[in-house]
Amino acid sequence: IVPQFVVPDVVKTAEYYRDVLGFTILGYFLDPPVYAMVSRDGVEIHFGKSDSGEIKVNESVRKGLGNDAYIVISDIDAMYDELNECGASIVEGPIKRIYGSTEIVVRDCNGYQLVFTD
Repeated sequence: IVPQFVVPDVVKTAEYYRDVLGFTILGYFLDPPVYAMVSRDGVEIHFGKSDSGEIKVNESVRKGLGNDAYIVISDIDAMYDELNECGASIVEGPIKRIYGSTEIVVRDCNGYQLVFTD
């Protein structure tokens, strides 16, 4: 599965994922870009430009219970060190969950929440 997030600026978002979250930019579509793709360790995320130029991630609906994507990784401690060093917005973690996974919850530049999990 490849999640697609609707964002106000696909270039800014792709560059954030590259510079802060360690992804590689795979490409942009159209000029000015309206679509972008990034990849890291076999995981792809796509970004489509919102028609209005804005998005609304509703935190009152999320209420701490929802996330936008889970990304399975092999070394949670190394990921935490990398995210921390790059200035990622770490919401929580690393934290050992009751179901056995250790997770790091990160909020991206648009308010989407990603969970890196082992």
